[in-house]
Order: sequence, then C-alpha cells, then structure tokens
Amino acid sequence: MNIAILGFGTVGTGVYEIIKKASRQTTNLSVKKILIRKNKKAELPEMTDSIEEILNDDDIDVVVEVIGGIEPAHQYILDALKHKKHVITANKAVIARHMDEFSSVAAENDVKFYFESSVGGGIPWIQGLERALRIDDVDSITGIFNGTSNFILDQMKKTGRSFSDVLLNAQQLGYAEADPSADIDGLDVANKLCISADIAYDIFVTPNDNLPIFGIRNISEEDIAHFTSKNLTVKLMGKSHQLGNEFDYVVEPTLCKAEAIEANVPDNYNVISLHGNTIGTLKFMGQGAGQFPTANAVIQDILDIYQEKEHLRREFHSNLKFNANLTKSDYVVRSEIDVADIFADYQPETRNDYLMVHDVPVGTMHNLMKDVLKKDELAFMASVPAEGGVL
Repeated sequence: MNIAILGFGTVGTGVYEIIKKASRQTTNLSVKKILIRKNKKAELPEMTDSIEEILNDDDIDVVVEVIGGIEPAHQYILDALKHKKHVITANKAVIARHMDEFSSVAAENDVKFYFESSVGGGIPWIQGLERALRIDDVDSITGIFNGTSNFILDQMKKTGRSFSDVLLNAQQLGYAEADPSADIDGLDVANKLCISADIAYDIFVTPNDNLPIFGIRNISEEDIAHFTSKNLTVKLMGKSHQLGNEFDYVVEPTLCKAEAIEANVPDNYNVISLHGNTIGTLKFMGQGAGQFPTANAVIQDILDIYQEKEHLRREFHSNLKFNANLTKSDYVVRSEIDVADIFADYQPETRNDYLMVHDVPVGTMHNLMKDVLKKDELAFMASVPAEGGVL
C-alpha cells in the first residue's frame, strides 16, 4: 500500500520512521511521497512541494494529512477524497469543523476517512467509542483530553511553581506551543470533545462561542495548594451528557477527589471515559500526544484500510438538541472582588478565599463567569465533584 504524507513535522516524521522500520504488519506499507512547503529544500527522495503530483499519482492509495490548521488542510483532504484516495488525519481542528463534509465526500467516492489519532493521541479512544456504539447508546463522555494542560497542572501540584514557570518549562520540553492558547484556554479540548460527541450522538457539533468553555490560564499556585490541602486535585476536563432528546457539552476546570483515577493521571497523559447502558463505564488511558503515540494511531488506521476493517459510519441525522443547562453542578469561584451578588440565586457562601455556589446550571455558570471576568480578568472557577468536596 502506497502512502503520501502531507506535512513532515513531528507526527509526519513519526509516521515515516515507523513505516521505514518495516516491522510486523507495516512491512506492507510504503511512503511514496511527502509534501513539503514551497521553496523548502527536499532532503529525502520522496519529498515534493506539489500537491498535484500526489493527487494525480494513481499508485498512491492513502493520503495522511498532518499539516495541522484549517487551510490548506481542509482543501487538501477534500481533493484527495475526490481523487479516490483514502484519507487519514490527526488534525482535530479541521475535523471538528468539517467532519460532516469529509464523511459525505468520502462516501460519495467510495473511500475511507479515518481519524483515530485526532483524539487521545495513541489511545484507541475513537475505536473504543465506536465499538461501544455497536451495542449501546452512549449517554456520557468525560475526560482529560489535553496532555499539555494536564502536564502544567500536574507539575504545579508536584513542584509548587507558578503557572507561568511551568508553562515555560512545558514549552522548553516541546509539550506546549509558542502560542499555548489552544491548550490552556480549552480550545483543543473543545475540538476533541466535539469530535467525540459527533460520533457518540450521531450529530455534527462544531466549536463556537456559545459552547461553555473555560480554561486554566488564571489558575495560581495558591489555588493548587489550597485544593491539595482539601484532598482535591484540579484537572481541565471535557464533559458531555445525553438525556432524552438533549445533550450538553462543557470544557472547564474540575475538582477531583484524590482517590479518583482522573486525579492521578500524571504528566502529559490523558484519560477519557464513556458510559453505555449495558457496558457501564469504560476508561481509556495513555499518552494523549507525542510523536510516536500519535503516529502509531495514524498507522493503525492505515492498517485498518489495508485489511478492509470498516469503522462505524455516522450520518449525523440525530435530532438531539443542545442544552447548555442540561446538567447542574456546584462551583468554586476565586476573585479579588466581591462577586456574591452575581451568584445571588445560587446560595453563595464564602469558604476561605473562595466563593462556593450551589446547583448552578452549567451554561448559566459560564455566562455568569463572563460577567465576573469583566470585573476581574484574573478570576478563576472550577466545578466541584458531584459527591461533594469541602473547601
């Protein structure tokens, strides 16, 4: 099976190196072309700066898109599908916005569009979710979807250092980008949760400003120390629930009791859970990012195509409606100003340097925090575990 790799950064290089080792079933795979940027020197014989050369090569069976971003990745994927080539991508941003289009064009051209590596890196999360859906309805998805934010929170707890110091360390180690916004503001989690909800509920959900998303940019070492003293650990979580003909969706810092599995996920690892009506709760844990874990997931998809293993097909025909207030939670808020009046309807009570509010609909809470941030741009919030937590 001949493969073209679009992009030769961290993941693209990993895919190339694993295939070149030619071990086990990868002996049947061959990289024929690698797309590089215009005017970049071709250092390998497979390299080209012409997408047309790849699209018009009838010997290329599979195109692996690992450029990242929206454009030109979006157009390259569409063009490859229309040229009757299977496409595999690790690009969660473009999938979250165009999965319905890619799925439709792939079906029209009798080719596959697979994306295991886009959520959870090397974790077989998409595969596990699809397997559960063969039997069950999945009514909840929760998890730590982002390795960078988890590394930052874990290191802050272990070392007592500030957010800015740990973020700099993450950038030096290659865990965080020069612009870390997507990771620390919850946007990466939002993309991955959208993709997961698309599959779970058979409905196309795109990231947008109306979805409740709150990141970890404002967390302090004092917050971490206080939560730790109360036997709680904060994690940036993506969560979605389905009830009747409605579903919700939220990305937010969440306090976990110290004995919870999520509280003990270290470094850049992820853990993602689903709940099905007969399987119960399943948790998938592993490295959620990194060169070789992500490349491994890409190649698993290639092998599925080679072995003609079908993935679950979704038509996005569900009539579920989004309801930001489908579920409620208790929250803790930290602000330099008195914001009790903003939360007057939710039994606000002062706990140390924090305001505790009770039984707040999730969407309402996020809207109220927008009001808080207008008055105190460094304010922080976290949801409190359902089983309770004493602050």
